[in-house]
Amino acid sequence: MKLEIKNLDGKKVGDVSLDESVFGAEVNEHLLWEVVKMQRANARQGNHSTLRRDEVRGGGKKPFKQKGTGNARQGSIRAPHYVGGGSVFGPKPRDYSYTMPKKAVAGALRSALSLRAKEQKLFVVDAFSLGGIKTAKVAKAFETLGCKDALFVDSKNVDLEKSARNHSQVKYLAVEGLNVYDILNHEVLVLSQGIIEGLVKRLAPIKKEGSAA
Repeated sequence: MKLEIKNLDGKKVGDVSLDESVFGAEVNEHLLWEVVKMQRANARQGNHSTLRRDEVRGGGKKPFKQKGTGNARQGSIRAPHYVGGGSVFGPKPRDYSYTMPKKAVAGALRSALSLRAKEQKLFVVDAFSLGGIKTAKVAKAFETLGCKDALFVDSKNVDLEKSARNHSQVKYLAVEGLNVYDILNHEVLVLSQGIIEGLVKRLAPIKKEGSAA
């Protein structure tokens, strides 16, 4: 698989060969769903909390005597069926996070990259060299893509990080943080040429000894 390498002005400056095992793999939609679900669960704060009966202030006094009033007996005005009473089985702070096997996460990432490649929404630039914090250059590069939003991925790049922060339709990620949710959550994926080899080493499936090449 070959893709054109472009500069930030959208002009072609070369070609790059992409590893088929990483950028041309079969797209496993169910695996994508599983990993996105895990990421969203891990992002939950889990700090929701309601007051149970014993935590609501007041209601220590019996509202009226047990017998003789004609009403149903009551022990506290903070019982769940009273307005202002405690909740029953309400949420309490909890941890929603869980993990998946590393091979499954890597497989989902290969699927996401392959999906963008098959959709022709994967682009490679020679370098994100801005020469400072310049949102205008990021905006110009974004305009050449002709899309609604884009994910720019590079090695650690402070200038790009701060420049993209000022653009509502562009998000920057360091290659170490590349993940399935962000790839699928943006219409276009833009990679710098320098990180492709590292991505292949990180994601290429390991061939077992004796298997056919």
